[in-house]
Amino acid sequence: MAAAVAGIYLFFTYGRGKAAARASQTFAWLNAPASRPDLMMTQGAQCGDAPFIFPTDGLIGFIWDDSFRLGHRHSGLDIFGGTGAGVTPIVAAYPGYLTRQEDWVSTVIIRAPEDPLDPSRQIWVYYTHMADKDGNSFISEQFPQGTREVFVEAGTFLGYMGNFSGEPGNPVGVHLHISIVKDDGSGNFLNELEIENTYDPSPYFGMSLNANTNTDTIPVCR
Repeated sequence: MAAAVAGIYLFFTYGRGKAAARASQTFAWLNAPASRPDLMMTQGAQCGDAPFIFPTDGLIGFIWDDSFRLGHRHSGLDIFGGTGAGVTPIVAAYPGYLTRQEDWVSTVIIRAPEDPLDPSRQIWVYYTHMADKDGNSFISEQFPQGTREVFVEAGTFLGYMGNFSGEPGNPVGVHLHISIVKDDGSGNFLNELEIENTYDPSPYFGMSLNANTNTDTIPVCR
């Protein structure tokens, strides 16, 4: 049932446009995750000397600058666990200071004062969809709504994958969306929905995660 729901979501959300080839592979994997363990990434994995660890177990179904519909550009990574909501754990990919705003039921953001690729700038790492379809949060009780600037190490448990879309009762497929967000120059994060406000995550994870150079394959750390 979970795979069927995820498949419908994938078809209507990603099945048209630049991400179609990856969508087809992702849907096939969701129908039988155990058949392709070679496509799975493992929580805590680190590719070469890349600074980030992988934040969860799952398949990277969609990457930075995938296009799902006319005019859309995906601003991060969508990682599918192949499980139901509230099952697959998520950890911090890099150390920093965690904030969860008062109205965030499925989202946290972690500020890294020094970008490991460019210590002269600050970055923010955004994690979302950590709630069920009705907005019941799967975020760790350690980080209640209103949490501000709590330091976390890489590997700190943040919560579980969910399927909350932001609109109760209108679920997405169960996954984690993670993106690397630019600072506005005044110590705040920019709007993560705009790709211009995010960085290509490829060098942070040591993988080919840019749809302009990886047009159709599921990225896996070799």
